[in-house]
Amino acid sequence: MSQAKQAPEAADEVLYAVADHVATITLNAPERMNTISGVMLNQLTERLLQADRDPEVRCVILTGAGRAFCAGLDLRPQASGNLSIGQSGGVTSTTLDLNHTPPTVLHAMETPTICAVNGGAAGYGMDTALGCDIRLMATSAKFAAAFCKRGLLPESGGTWILPRLIGWSKAAELIFTGRTLSAEQSVEWGLASEVVADADLMPRARALAAEIAGNAPLAVRAAKRMMRMGLNEPFPEHVHHVYLQLLPLMRTEDLKEGMTAFIEKREPRFKGR
Repeated sequence: MSQAKQAPEAADEVLYAVADHVATITLNAPERMNTISGVMLNQLTERLLQADRDPEVRCVILTGAGRAFCAGLDLRPQASGNLSIGQSGGVTSTTLDLNHTPPTVLHAMETPTICAVNGGAAGYGMDTALGCDIRLMATSAKFAAAFCKRGLLPESGGTWILPRLIGWSKAAELIFTGRTLSAEQSVEWGLASEVVADADLMPRARALAAEIAGNAPLAVRAAKRMMRMGLNEPFPEHVHHVYLQLLPLMRTEDLKEGMTAFIEKREPRFKGR
């Protein structure tokens, strides 16, 4: 087993470690249930970009420290009348830098992402979890779509993700009512893949990440790229784009290794080239 590499800023609000081709990113403000601050937003963006740019990272696990995954935005500054999202020095911005906001960075990542939802995921935290490719939920975890209960709307991707994930009717019901779903209900609604005992959540997430990391990384990234593109293009155009992705894969060392390993009845040793 390879030695985990820890980022030097590990004491900050987002932890980062890599072992065995898997990056683990941990929201690390348990004293406030990992509510999102400006510092955490910036660090989360940096960690996601760091993982996606690292050729040694083949899968990312996103989780939270303590008893919550992320209880949403840190509303204390807003409640006290201080600056809110989109404001700086009293000026409200009308544009977003899409290269440096976690929802858009998470969506654009080509590295597969697993969210290990270790506790409550509310508001921004719920949207962030939904932005990952795969969601595993601890038995104690919950999804709380509490936006409209707070006078907000899903501001971090939920209005785009939810209708595509569970259909318009279910998405509308969840968003308009601001309902909270248990882990079991979240699986029933199609928001997560499975429920795992709290103590088994990270071992299960690491096992799944290892299974993904054991496959040809260029092929996995290409498959994710095509799945993302397929959300917004007609089938005939999508088939052509898949073909164009297939051509360079046919010339990789990993393809030869995958075929050889299959014939020799052994596990492949992929190198990402």
